[in-house]
Amino acid sequence: MILPIYLYGQSALRKETDEVTPGELDLKQLISDMQDTLTAAEGCGLAAPQIGLSKRLFIVDGSELGEDYPECVNFRQAFINPEIIEESEDQVSYSEGCLSLPGISENVVRPKTITIRYQDTDFQWHEETFTDFKARIVQHEYDHLEGHVFTDRISPIRKTLVRNKLSNIAKGKTVARYKYKRN
Repeated sequence: MILPIYLYGQSALRKETDEVTPGELDLKQLISDMQDTLTAAEGCGLAAPQIGLSKRLFIVDGSELGEDYPECVNFRQAFINPEIIEESEDQVSYSEGCLSLPGISENVVRPKTITIRYQDTDFQWHEETFTDFKARIVQHEYDHLEGHVFTDRISPIRKTLVRNKLSNIAKGKTVARYKYKRN
């Protein structure tokens, strides 16, 4: 089932998230719905707060990016209760967009490599290291679990330049090409 994506201005995007515990959600159905939503919106990642659920869960699907970013071929994964445990000192700047902020893209500086600890759908723990675009996707979605959006990470002057666009999204004066929920 395709779910509405919450747009900038929705309080769900700014809340800290709670851990997912076994049995509290129909996790496999939720992840399937999130994947349907992500596919319909043509995105590469979706976090639970973006569908109004304040839980530590996000999915990624970088498979469509494989031509430009070979490391993303077959990169389709769910992250439950993740925690970034290490970040490289090497930083990389790249233009990011977000399904919750339609029509906005800005350069964001992030660590080139991260190590993340997370659970899978069977609540088994894993630790993985991601580099380059995989790391960027994971960090972007992880930020949602911490109540942040990518524009929180841009320079003050760039924030000033996108302030009106953000305000328009929050006021409902924007449209997206996918199913969404606004204030």
